[in-house]
Amino acid sequence: MKLSKMEPRDAALDLLKWLAMLSMVLDHLRYLGWSLNVLYVPGRMAFAWFCLAIAVNLARKGPGQGMQWRYLGWMVVFACVAELPYRLYMSADATTLSVMPTLAVGLLVARGWIDRTVSASVLAGLALLLGWVFREQLMFGFYGALLPLSVLWVLHRPWYAALLPGAVCLASNAWPEMFAGASWGDPISIGGIIACLFAPLMGLAILRSHPPIAIWPMRRWAYAIYPVHFLVLLAVRRLAEL
Repeated sequence: MKLSKMEPRDAALDLLKWLAMLSMVLDHLRYLGWSLNVLYVPGRMAFAWFCLAIAVNLARKGPGQGMQWRYLGWMVVFACVAELPYRLYMSADATTLSVMPTLAVGLLVARGWIDRTVSASVLAGLALLLGWVFREQLMFGFYGALLPLSVLWVLHRPWYAALLPGAVCLASNAWPEMFAGASWGDPISIGGIIACLFAPLMGLAILRSHPPIAIWPMRRWAYAIYPVHFLVLLAVRRLAEL
């Protein structure tokens, strides 16, 4: 199935978004204070799948459609809204901004590739520059800003091409602790590396599937899930501490 021929409301794309949300929430459960480190492995899928959803939305519009300012605007708005809940929940572990700024930068970079107009190319170049200068502040760093572009590049290519964004995904998750753990055989660290490498491939498989059940459409309201889930998990943690 060619992704360019997707219906306006594609059940497989909605399924991918829901699974990305689930993976994200599972990853953040690790910060409740319970022994849930194994959730680090499925948590590596979330960012790659969100980037893949961005790439599909861009590919649908195609070149010559101009910048999707509304799409970018929603990202910027919820980046601002989510920052405080993110920092309240992650506390000392919040060493970067939330994931939303990385996705916004990645959107601009990928849009420049698919549109090829002067304005889009300039914005993409500026986004790349920002991604490099502020790579320490961006969650998933500079390589995270490149992941939407890398998955966009493989949308219409054979499955093995997904190994390229898999390598980019691994680079964006290159925590020293993960590689150190893998070097002495820690199964969670090894699982995290494998999950990063194959997350784009699994996402493409989901996109090319035909869900046998109806999938609840994920529309703009879904942006609110990101800040709200931090507040809910923070409330759960506070209750558990009583």
